[in-house]
Amino acid sequence: MDRDRAKALLSRLHAAQGEFYSGGASEPIRALLAPDITWHVPGDNAIAGDYRGIEEVMAYFARRRDLATGSFRMHPGELLVGEGDHVASLTDGTATIDGVEHHWSTVGLYRFRGDDLLAECWLLPLDTSAFDAIWTNVRSA
Repeated sequence: MDRDRAKALLSRLHAAQGEFYSGGASEPIRALLAPDITWHVPGDNAIAGDYRGIEEVMAYFARRRDLATGSFRMHPGELLVGEGDHVASLTDGTATIDGVEHHWSTVGLYRFRGDDLLAECWLLPLDTSAFDAIWTNVRSA
């Protein structure tokens, strides 16, 4: 995928997610997701799972937002592109959960369709134990 196209697609996605996580509308994110979107979150924690379809993915986003009481933020970093429809982005995350500020790093591996809709995402925490600890001991939202 062309680097400029990949950067533009991820910028739109991250901006829409950031708005939603801050309490904004869900429509900007929904407009970027393929109807058969799949989102994979590894681990043994409150947000882990495979989410299929726009409604399940949006419910996952809402759960993550609610568990972090609106403090969840993404900090995109390096971008890796190559042949085909996959893009990887190193993205740090921060959230204040139960009064404690947490930081983590992930690689998001994204697959876009030809119509620029996001078809699939694999979230890959760089420290799975720390990621699980952050998202395991949260109160239910």
